Amino acid sequence: MIIYSRESYFKGIVARMPINEQQRTFSASSNELFDIFLSYNINDKNVVKGIYYVLKKMGFKVYVDFMVDPQLDRKSVTKETAECIQSRLKHSKSLIYAQSSNAAISKWMPWELGVVDGNTSKCFIMPVQRGDETINSRQEYLLLYPVIGINIFNEMRVYDSESSNYSRPLADCLR
Repeated sequence: MIIYSRESYFKGIVARMPINEQQRTFSASSNELFDIFLSYNINDKNVVKGIYYVLKKMGFKVYVDFMVDPQLDRKSVTKETAECIQSRLKHSKSLIYAQSSNAAISKWMPWELGVVDGNTSKCFIMPVQRGDETINSRQEYLLLYPVIGINIFNEMRVYDSESSNYSRPLADCLR
């Protein structure tokens, strides 16, 4: 049985971090390489921060727009914004799609998934839910990708499908 990532688990990680670490962003050159592009809906920003810090602690270089490119303005999206995101996607070895009920309304997430899938084919779905919320808004094309879950030891594991009991460590799948 898969134990999915829970919103409270990742939010708890952010809450335990010093305030200055929670607010820190960094600038990266336009051709900098990332291990993971973290695709998410802005309504899941707090849980995505936790995912970002867990992956970073595991030794991965992770792209999250508000952490790496804080100059991007969601209220004023331009062609340059899309070009910046496209460049970041092309310079990422893999993508983790933070699947939530909010993800179903995102216009950017399917595009991001398609770009990385076309470049590297290393894409993973990470269900992110609140409490016992069930994610019913799963698009069929998402069934093509392996699923990341968290086991009882708080280890990120990759499952071939939602119904699979066989898993591998996330780090093995990304390297």
